[in-house]
Amino acid sequence: MKRIPVAVQMFTLREESGQDFAGTLKKVAELGFDGVEFAGYGGLTAKEVKALLDDLGLRAAASHVPLEQLENNLDQVIEDQKILESKYVVCPYLMPERRSEEDYKALIAILDEAGERCQSEGITLCYHNHDFELERLSDGRTALETILDDTNAENVKTELDIYWLTKAGEQPVQWINRYTNRTPLVHLKDMTTDEEKFFAELGTGGVDVEAVLNLGEEAGVQWWVVEQDVSRRTPFESIEISINYLKTKLPRLLNK
Repeated sequence: MKRIPVAVQMFTLREESGQDFAGTLKKVAELGFDGVEFAGYGGLTAKEVKALLDDLGLRAAASHVPLEQLENNLDQVIEDQKILESKYVVCPYLMPERRSEEDYKALIAILDEAGERCQSEGITLCYHNHDFELERLSDGRTALETILDDTNAENVKTELDIYWLTKAGEQPVQWINRYTNRTPLVHLKDMTTDEEKFFAELGTGGVDVEAVLNLGEEAGVQWWVVEQDVSRRTPFESIEISINYLKTKLPRLLNK
C-alpha cells in the first residue's frame, strides 16, 4: 500500500502561529503530522520557513495563495515554492465579488495561464472548493464542474474539500472518482450531524471519511490535508483528535 502523507492546513492554527510560528510548527510535528499546508509564512521568508521545516522533520505539502497573488506576483509565488520544496500551490478562495458566471468563465483563462507557468517550473496548481462553487450556472453545470472541465487537466488540478462538498449535498467519493488522478490534495474535514452542520473533528461527524480514505491510492492522492476552519475546542485539541483518528484508520500510513 502506498504511504500517503498527512499535513495540517495552517489556517486551522492561525492564531497560534500568529503568536509563535516556530513553536506551532514544533507542536504539529510532535503530533505526528508529516507536513503542513501553508496559508502565509508567519512573516518569515521562505528560506527561514524551510530551515524550520528541516529542523522539525516536516515537509511543505502545499501553499494556499490568494488569486490576486497568482495573477500579479506569480514569479515570487513559484520561487517561494521552490525554496520550500513544495510541489503544489493552491487557489484557495474566491471573494464574493468574483463569483458571477462571467467571473467563473474569466477564471478559466487565469487558472490555465498560471497553471501552465507553474507546470513549466515543476509545480502543480490546484483549485480548492467551498460550497458556493456547487451552485449551478446557466448551462446546468456547477461552477466547480465548469472550472475543472474547462481548464486544461494537465495544468490545473483540484484540492477537493470533503466538508464543503457534503454541506452542498454532494458525495465526496463521487467527485474523487470523477476526477481520479486530478486530485492530488484532499482536504479532510468532518461535519456535525445536527442542523447546524458545523465543522467537526475527523471521525466525530457524519461525513464518510473512511470511504474517502479508501480511495486515496487509486485516485492518485498525494497528500491528505487536515483542516478545521473553526473549532469549539482549542485548535490543537481538534487536530490531535483528527490525527489520532487517522492513525487508527491508516496505521501503515502514519507509522512514524
